[in-house]
Amino acid sequence: MKSLFEPTTLAGLPLQNRIVMAPLTRSRADVMGVPQPCVRDYYSQRASAGLIISEGTQPSFAGQGYCRTPGMHTPDQMAAWKGVTDAVHARGAKMFMQFMHCGRIAHPLNRQIKDAPVAPSAVKPAGQMWTDQQQMQDFPTPHALATAALPGVINEFVVAARNAIEAGFDGVELHAANGYLLNQFLASNTNQRTDGYGTTLSGRIRFVVETFEAVASAIGASRTGIRVSPGHMFNDLVDANPLETHFSLLDALPTAKMAYVHVMLPDAFSPQLNNAGDPQALLPALRPYVKGALIAAGKLTAASAQAMLDSGLLQLAVFGRPFIANPDLVERMKTGATLATPREDLFYTAGPEGYSDYPALVS
Repeated sequence: MKSLFEPTTLAGLPLQNRIVMAPLTRSRADVMGVPQPCVRDYYSQRASAGLIISEGTQPSFAGQGYCRTPGMHTPDQMAAWKGVTDAVHARGAKMFMQFMHCGRIAHPLNRQIKDAPVAPSAVKPAGQMWTDQQQMQDFPTPHALATAALPGVINEFVVAARNAIEAGFDGVELHAANGYLLNQFLASNTNQRTDGYGTTLSGRIRFVVETFEAVASAIGASRTGIRVSPGHMFNDLVDANPLETHFSLLDALPTAKMAYVHVMLPDAFSPQLNNAGDPQALLPALRPYVKGALIAAGKLTAASAQAMLDSGLLQLAVFGRPFIANPDLVERMKTGATLATPREDLFYTAGPEGYSDYPALVS
């Protein structure tokens, strides 16, 4: 049996256990996307995990959507992240950076450039977004990316990936889930392009595949993972046939050579699965299309994660919210200790309170 708490390897990378800390947006960078000192403390406190995946990090100023999210495209950002990876490695964990280009899920007040948010097509998302200056604001209509602009966007991911490796990260994860830019290219309601990057299934997956190939060419496929969320209704995203889309996407990716495929299970936020059937059947449906490591997040417990490892569905188990209030989550799960409850009102505030000040059971 593969124990959740035993060492393993991931694409040749040694891990101290099979527990992954999920990417969790926490908004603790400054206005220029530089992580504050408490970010180093936060991640190092949680470095008993085998692998930590960073919060969603923009590959450029154009990729920012939310307030106070970090970047990986300036020297100051790189220097701050180097302090984080050094601290995490000192405690034995490995760390990947998640790249999250928000695309249309953005507001100008949260950004450092005047350009309008971009998207595959000029389709305005429903809903609102928080801004520090004017609180909740409607999403604007995004600017549709010109075909000639797509290579430049891909290059932003490539440069940021190289920066991440230079800053000490062990690899990167492309965020193609939860309604952000890469997911917007995949989905039928947000991608209305007729230039070869939309219309057909092969067209809708094309930008994601080309972005992955470019990043993998720059830093290595074994250091490159991807996050997907088939059928997960978030950020006003709808796909007419999400399983077909993701089967095609996974067939087009080098899943045997890449670091992992990371699935965001739909019941992480909602029990509904948009046009994709039973949420419990999602991982078994995807498993044949992933020739390498499959990892997943979504309300897992130690028991449910162990069962998925035992069945061969997963190679690693990803935990998100439990890590927020439990810096020693691995030890608590191992011993069966009670888990602390996070303060949701402090999830996205600006300082260390509700972030790096949660105590371990034994300090």
